[in-house]
Amino acid sequence: MTTRDDLPPYLLGFPGPLRDQLVAAVLSGAKTSTTGLLAEYEAEGEPLPEPGARSLLVDSGEQGVAVVEVTAVEVLRLGDVGLAHALDEGKGFSSVAEWRTAHEDFWHSEPVRAAVGDPGFTVDDDTLVIAERFRVIERLA
Repeated sequence: MTTRDDLPPYLLGFPGPLRDQLVAAVLSGAKTSTTGLLAEYEAEGEPLPEPGARSLLVDSGEQGVAVVEVTAVEVLRLGDVGLAHALDEGKGFSSVAEWRTAHEDFWHSEPVRAAVGDPGFTVDDDTLVIAERFRVIERLA
């Protein structure tokens, strides 16, 4: 039987204010989707998430705060991300354009470029992303 301690970490953003904001949005129920770069999964040799997989959502202090379960995963072009996904990211976006601007700022940051191994990495409509949906199974005290 899998215990919480056996679960892989579910990491949103990098430790700091952004992760804290994202974790709070998950815990409040506002955030039920997230988007990652296929290039980052490939660079890190990480398998893509699969529906039914459970992970331990961790905060900036690397403390587990909830168990989350992946409910859907879709690989798609950045230009094909829809409004429902953008809204479900829980950051108060009112349009796909707003969502995309925020994500481009993050994906063009130095830490992401380092993670993909390309200091000049940029995204465009054809960049493949992982649109992931999840739900909180258990909140931890």
